[in-house]
Amino acid sequence: MSLMMRSLSVLALALLLVGCQKGTDDLREWTDRVRDREPEPIEPIPPIRTPEVVAYEAMEMRDPFQLAGRAAEEEEEEVAAEEGGGLRPDPDRRKEYLEGFPLDTLEMVGTLTIDGSQYALIQDNESVVHRVREGNYMGQNHGLVLNVQPSHVEVRELVQDGRGGWSERRVRVAMAED
Repeated sequence: MSLMMRSLSVLALALLLVGCQKGTDDLREWTDRVRDREPEPIEPIPPIRTPEVVAYEAMEMRDPFQLAGRAAEEEEEEVAAEEGGGLRPDPDRRKEYLEGFPLDTLEMVGTLTIDGSQYALIQDNESVVHRVREGNYMGQNHGLVLNVQPSHVEVRELVQDGRGGWSERRVRVAMAED
């Protein structure tokens, strides 16, 4: 029986090879025709144009982004006065943990009195409760806790204006309602 199977498989292989030979004549003719054709010409690369050289002559003119005349001098004096004094955060102060959270994500959840000192219980957006009292900082805008009341906490934030100065903003963080 195995001899019969071998014979059939050899016969099937021979028929398969004969079948593949017959259908390739038209393919060979087409490839020969394409190979014998003249190649189409390739368009030449366009020449590289050199840019026109232009001299910049407006170096001595007024900067269009600066105010002209007296108004510019007054603005410079204002900025100099703001830089010299006024409110500004202490760059050398060590940041407190609650300064890593925006003030609107912090929530007052209660108060606590320890040895006569009033503390506010502030919950961050990770549901951790922290104690703060006057002099602590919270919020991302250098928010100094000014006053702790049973119903709210008063915070003074320092916000930078568009001219490099700082302005004060008073905010209340109210007790959360259940």
